[in-house]
Amino acid sequence: MNRQRERAVLDGLLGDLRDGRGRALVLRGEAGVGKSALLGHVVEAAAGIRVERAAGVESEMELAFAGLHLLCAPLLHRLNRLPGPQRGALEAAFGLREGGAPDRFLVGLAVLTLLAEAAEERALLCVVDDAQWLDQSSSQVLAFVARRLLAEPVGLIFATREPGEQFRGLTDLEVRGLPPRESLTLLRSVVPFQLDERVTDRILAETNGNPLALLELPRGLSPIQLAGGFGLVEAQPLPARIEQGFQHRLEALPVETRALMLVAAAEPTGNPVLLWRAAGQLGIPASAADAAKSDGLLHMGTVVRFRHPLVRSAVYSAASPQERRVTHRALAEATNRDQDPDRRAWHLAAAAAGPDEEVAAELARSADRAQARGGMAAAAAFLQRAVELTSDPGLQSERALAAAQANVMAGGFDAASGLLAIASAGPLNELQQARVDLVHGQIAFATSMGGDAPPILARVAKRLEPLDPALARQTYLEAWYAALFAGRFAGADDLHEISRAARSASPLPGAPRPPDLLLDALAVLVTEGRAAAAPLLRRSAWVFAEGEITLAERLRWSPMAAVAASALWDEKCWYTMQSRELRHCREAGLLGPLGIWVNAMAVLETWRGDLAEAASLVAEAEAIATATGGRGLATGVMMLTAFRGMEAEAAPLIERATAQARASGQGVGEQFAQWVKAVLNNGLGRHEEALAAALAAQAAPGAPEMHVSMWALSELIEAAGRTGQTRQAAEALDRLAEAIAIGDGGWGPGLYVRSQALLSEGEEAELRYREAVDLLGRTGIRTELARAHLLYGEWLRREGRRTDARTQLRAAHDMFSTIGMQAFAGRAHNELLATGETARKRTPDNSDGLTPQEGQIARLARTGLSNPEIAAQLFLSPRTVEYHLRKVFAKLGITSRHQLSQALSANGHERS
Repeated sequence: MNRQRERAVLDGLLGDLRDGRGRALVLRGEAGVGKSALLGHVVEAAAGIRVERAAGVESEMELAFAGLHLLCAPLLHRLNRLPGPQRGALEAAFGLREGGAPDRFLVGLAVLTLLAEAAEERALLCVVDDAQWLDQSSSQVLAFVARRLLAEPVGLIFATREPGEQFRGLTDLEVRGLPPRESLTLLRSVVPFQLDERVTDRILAETNGNPLALLELPRGLSPIQLAGGFGLVEAQPLPARIEQGFQHRLEALPVETRALMLVAAAEPTGNPVLLWRAAGQLGIPASAADAAKSDGLLHMGTVVRFRHPLVRSAVYSAASPQERRVTHRALAEATNRDQDPDRRAWHLAAAAAGPDEEVAAELARSADRAQARGGMAAAAAFLQRAVELTSDPGLQSERALAAAQANVMAGGFDAASGLLAIASAGPLNELQQARVDLVHGQIAFATSMGGDAPPILARVAKRLEPLDPALARQTYLEAWYAALFAGRFAGADDLHEISRAARSASPLPGAPRPPDLLLDALAVLVTEGRAAAAPLLRRSAWVFAEGEITLAERLRWSPMAAVAASALWDEKCWYTMQSRELRHCREAGLLGPLGIWVNAMAVLETWRGDLAEAASLVAEAEAIATATGGRGLATGVMMLTAFRGMEAEAAPLIERATAQARASGQGVGEQFAQWVKAVLNNGLGRHEEALAAALAAQAAPGAPEMHVSMWALSELIEAAGRTGQTRQAAEALDRLAEAIAIGDGGWGPGLYVRSQALLSEGEEAELRYREAVDLLGRTGIRTELARAHLLYGEWLRREGRRTDARTQLRAAHDMFSTIGMQAFAGRAHNELLATGETARKRTPDNSDGLTPQEGQIARLARTGLSNPEIAAQLFLSPRTVEYHLRKVFAKLGITSRHQLSQALSANGHERS
């Protein structure tokens, strides 16, 4: 068979491994097209390369980390070489130790380190067949590893029918059917007599060059059936026809051989000891294996393997339900209760002919263990099966509710909705009914983040007050955040109503928990105003910034605490809080939340004028989105490009974000995009467009100024003032005065007096400009300080004070150029020209050409972190860090880490 194209690609991957470079490849194609044969080729050709193999198993798709364990099991003797947190996460994932739920991306980093360690001795090739049947946790971790391969000689090859979302973006190779001439040759090799030409054409057309179909379809059919075509089944999909071909061959095998093969099909780990233990219980003799081996359908070695995954499928589907139950019962009895309780529970569930409370309870315990290991999808599957085996209506409703909540956490919203219907059909007490409604609200917020969720969550919170006061307060906080996020797409008075209801809820006994402090602060902010809320906001914000708080509470509520810090214009608190969350997410390997905080920090670093650091964070956020297979947040990159004045890059990002926010009813998302658009256009001097954008970023009528809407007020005032819309500017100034009334530090007050100066004249204007420069100069918000110098210089020039104007405009131009805000630097440049001074346009020094990731690694290395420490922080392997550092040294013209500090400073990469 001609597979030159595919084999050339695979041989190239082996060549890269031998040269010390890592690569990943996805082989995709329909069942039977030859993917497994190509895997066999690459394994045979991997002379001098260590090969580890695994395969996804359909019946194990719900067992968290099952496929990953199969691949990594031969390497686990190296666990002691992993850093402690990584080792602990992998041990917890594989059930080797007790502990809390490991984040799957810390598990991913552990697997990357484990594979890199194994590859230190010789290059390592990992081959994963039937990747479409990997459990979600395993596929996510392996995709993470695949995207991180670079400088370590580790290869990953996935064979799959269709690459799932986890594998999208990886290099893939479509395995196609054979050409007609080769298809005919292959068919004739297995049909030793003359076929009717029409039958031949039909077989070739229907198999579409699929090698396994060509080999297997004719087997088991008589010459008469083949000659006339009567044995070919009409209108069946190709895998089913191939499977039927295997079934014909199975029918010719002895009964005990088919029984043994059924045990092998139902026991997907390929453990021969377990297989023979179960076979012994079923009275299957050892000789039963002979016929299966001689027919080439089953290989019995250190691992039990079927010739093709469809053989397993054919064996299992050919068995009667009773035969399957008996087999699973034997496997459950053969499985060690202490060492593998979850797989034993799964076999017991498959063996159950009807409701079985003992098995259902065991499944519920397995769900608890899966949840502790971080396998939320597995927990949901265990609970869902437990629901099916529960006969007591009340207990079934409770388990269905628990399964629905687990599915929400796992992202299975359709399954959760179905389970809620089951839960609602049973006898629910009032608390359970409220919890059903709560899950409905959480689904609404998670799936659209629009205006539907706030009223649902608010009603649930009210209902929960007498039933579970603690859960009620948490639900009010969720409702408050949902209403803020929905913005103008929420009900006209949602935020006020939720805040009033939360204020009327009874406080909990004892010292308030951090989320209780936060709820009180945010509710008072809306109901009683900023002055009353100020002490509560400070207390709750600083608790999340520096106080004792559990990881679970931080992960769930810190984004809302950031709103409290924002309302105070407390740059220090906000920065401390975000830095803390970044640090903890990195240490714990929580890549999902890390993506949120990396984007948030990119926004703040952009505002602070450290655009190099912001670019590194944006690059990291994009890498995280790629690693998780999720859709990255656009906030960081959108703000960065707008502040840089890169209209060609920023404009499509802004328009796309605006359209997406409007389509899904995300008010805050629309406001953020329009605020950024206002900054971009003010920088470009297009004040009419800036005014329209700033107006679009304002809060809904009657809503308090908070978060993005209050940030946009100073843009609105500048744009309105420059276009002669003095009334609009004055109204916005009044709103800004209220918004910064409790501002801590110089940020908010500095923006206010700068805006005042824009609308003032004479000595009053100059006093305000000077005060703005002074206040903003005390903060780390360098971008706003530079804009204060610019506006002051522009006013001085219009007053005819050219010499004084040049001083302010030079300061503005130098700051903008150093920061990299080229649109605003252009404004300052033009103003300097108008004063009669020739100003040389400056651009940031990028002569060294460091990429954002190289710059980030260089800065971390400068602080004294080792390569493994940098690798752990950035989710890379130490070898990849070493690879990037070599490139950094070459670009900067240095030879050691001791020279990094001076070199980075000289090349514009020193952080402020």
